[in-house]
Amino acid sequence: MDQADIPALLSRLASDEDAARKMAVFKLQSSINDPAFADVFISSGGLIILRRLIMATGGNTLAYSLQSLSRLLEVDMGWDIFEGPAASDLVERVVELIVTNPLVNILRGAMSILVALVSHSQSSTARGVGVGIGAGSASAALRTSPPASFGFRALKPAVAVYPQFFELVIQQLQSADHALCANALMLVNALIRDAVSSDPASVATAAAAAAAGPTTTAAAAAAPAATTPATPGASPAANGVTSPKLGSGGGGGGGGAGAASEDWSKLIKRLQDLGLIKAVYNLMQSSALQDLAHPLLEFQSLTKVLLRKWKEVRIDLERPEHRRALKGLHLASAPDRHHAGANGASGAAADTKGSRRHNPEKWRRLGFETESPASEFDTSGFLGMMDLTDYVRKNEDGFQKLLLEQSSWPLSGRCPVARASLAVTMTLYEHFEVDRSDVEDLSKDLQGYYQSLDGAGVDSKDADRIFRPLLLQWSRLHTAGLQAFFRLWKATGAERDDFEKVAELVRILIEQVVGQAGRTKDVAEVEEELQEHDCGRLRELQMGLLELSFEDQWGTHLFQVRDELRMEALQFVKEQRIRCLLQGSWFARPVPKRDREHLHQQSLSQSGGIQSPPQTGHAQKRRLYEPKAWRFAKLSHNRRYLHYADFPLQTPQDPGLDALTEKIDLSTISSVVSNVSATNEDGVSEIGSGGALSGARSTTTKITVYAFENPDEAAKAGNSSNGANGAAADNSNADASGAATREVAILTLHPVNHSLASEWLDGLLMLLNQAPITAETNKLVSLVSDYGLKIRLLNVRQEAAYAGPPPGAGAVPSREGLDDDYFYEI
Repeated sequence: MDQADIPALLSRLASDEDAARKMAVFKLQSSINDPAFADVFISSGGLIILRRLIMATGGNTLAYSLQSLSRLLEVDMGWDIFEGPAASDLVERVVELIVTNPLVNILRGAMSILVALVSHSQSSTARGVGVGIGAGSASAALRTSPPASFGFRALKPAVAVYPQFFELVIQQLQSADHALCANALMLVNALIRDAVSSDPASVATAAAAAAAGPTTTAAAAAAPAATTPATPGASPAANGVTSPKLGSGGGGGGGGAGAASEDWSKLIKRLQDLGLIKAVYNLMQSSALQDLAHPLLEFQSLTKVLLRKWKEVRIDLERPEHRRALKGLHLASAPDRHHAGANGASGAAADTKGSRRHNPEKWRRLGFETESPASEFDTSGFLGMMDLTDYVRKNEDGFQKLLLEQSSWPLSGRCPVARASLAVTMTLYEHFEVDRSDVEDLSKDLQGYYQSLDGAGVDSKDADRIFRPLLLQWSRLHTAGLQAFFRLWKATGAERDDFEKVAELVRILIEQVVGQAGRTKDVAEVEEELQEHDCGRLRELQMGLLELSFEDQWGTHLFQVRDELRMEALQFVKEQRIRCLLQGSWFARPVPKRDREHLHQQSLSQSGGIQSPPQTGHAQKRRLYEPKAWRFAKLSHNRRYLHYADFPLQTPQDPGLDALTEKIDLSTISSVVSNVSATNEDGVSEIGSGGALSGARSTTTKITVYAFENPDEAAKAGNSSNGANGAAADNSNADASGAATREVAILTLHPVNHSLASEWLDGLLMLLNQAPITAETNKLVSLVSDYGLKIRLLNVRQEAAYAGPPPGAGAVPSREGLDDDYFYEI
């Protein structure tokens, strides 16, 4: 629509015919977001007509009017409609529509207008600073604007008329219409940001963050979100805390204790009570991320800002809310019962009030290091106080039982509950990167998320990395982490000096369980894993992380040391395997079916069992040979020959070299091959290690030793195949030297178990100067080298690195009084 058509458009907007007004406002909503068109429209008195349509019409005409005003505000124009004596009527009308109107298209426009209205107070400050007012005059810039024109102050009269307004806004977070749901969440975010902007201590920060210049309504909504703290009253929303004492402490969170801060504390607590956190948590785990990504990330960023702001609040015993929190901790620990039990008869005779006042361990028995607990909250601030009081309030019985149980323990073995709670708080704080919550980080997260949408849809890994719904379950994670701390303390038998070690285990546990939890994983499952995670597995993870940290610091040196240690371990394992060959071992031999019964009877006779009946002469004539089911092999002492012989049964004493009639010169071996086959094949079985026949079908390893059929011709051909890595030579080679390099099997061994197979296969390969190939041997090499590395790292001491050389080291002794009659002592 052209600017020349604006007079005709205004006449149709002012028409008494509903059809004409509807068509005119429908065309208006598609053209009003052009700044030049909007400027002419406003100067022609269009705002008055648009306000009249919002106040008096309904149906689609009202929906188009609300959408037109929303788009006008997006281009940062038309704010005059909220100024003047009739502005409150317009705001009340919009609030009324949200409360009473069920139509989705009307609710969308109304929510969008309120988002712009509440957010405009922060954008006004930003524009004032941007044109040169200066950061130091930010609060003065706010005072120059009408105090009740924008922000939540403009909504308060209308909300007083419609007190169910907040409840209905929270209900819209469960709407099936994603656009309406997004607008409702943006309104909640705008309310939180406006609460921060009303805090005088945060105005300069908000103004400096948004000083880049005018932005659209959506951008202005995001700009202060990551740089300005949310209202302190929203902290219970992030932590799941509903204690009135925590809410009343909100005045100190932003640096002001005025009535405005207390009102905001009550407001955000009311939003939480209406189910705000649960609704946003469900949205983060839903499949509606693509439409709700911006407001959800904004709310997540506000939650981080909120936690960071609480951490920055110092514990000051001059504040009554801080004194009440500490007193509540003390009273929840049942001090009378504990002090009476500790003092015995003297405690029973003493006055109750006096015993409380003179308890020398009033705070140390709760887990503080000193009797001045306020100073121990310097790191975690009031956030640590909130988490501790929330845990005690929700688990008062367990807290008292734990303290009572520990009262009978030695002082060094008691778990410091308060210190453990503060440690878990800081672990969660670092894990969720709460300090990373500025505008640039929010923009990077949004950009990364939208890039992941290219293609078929959402990349689940990127969504899990960006969206952290478990952050909203801070209180439950803190409680579960603290319970895990107690469990690890008991499981490891820790003492006071081991506190940092247990805290490190808890940090690894949270990184493992919470860090690897997917976006859709329920918090109840996370709590269960925190309680049931194995302590031994944690230690393995800790050692792995320690090795990674060493590699980061000493990468080049560690690689060199590890290579040296691996070579040493390989030589050590080689010697161990060869010693197994020097000791000798029994191997099973395949036995035909017809000889099984005979061998079974022989084994019974040797073991003292029932004797077999004497055989007839005919049966004796039929047996022309004696079956031999066992083969004993042994390496000679000079390690040059492999001796072996076959026996019908295992002898009580291993045979010596003189009893082994066969031998193989190791220099003639060309390759050693192993393969896995199944026992109990047709016509073949084998005898187990106990001497009994094995009829069950199982897998076994067969080791075959090969030699060249014609060693002289193979040497001349220069194509010696030594079977590297245990691979069989290709006997079907078609080249001219195939006949010269043909291999024949000269020895077959059937180990009775996999360990024996590993010893002999790798032992023979190492004798041939080849690398081991079995997993058992390689695992042993890695184990030896890893232990060697750990032993060397244990010898690295910090004091030795900085101590320097001992006194006198490097000094050349004097030659005075010496002649040439001397020698060097080595």
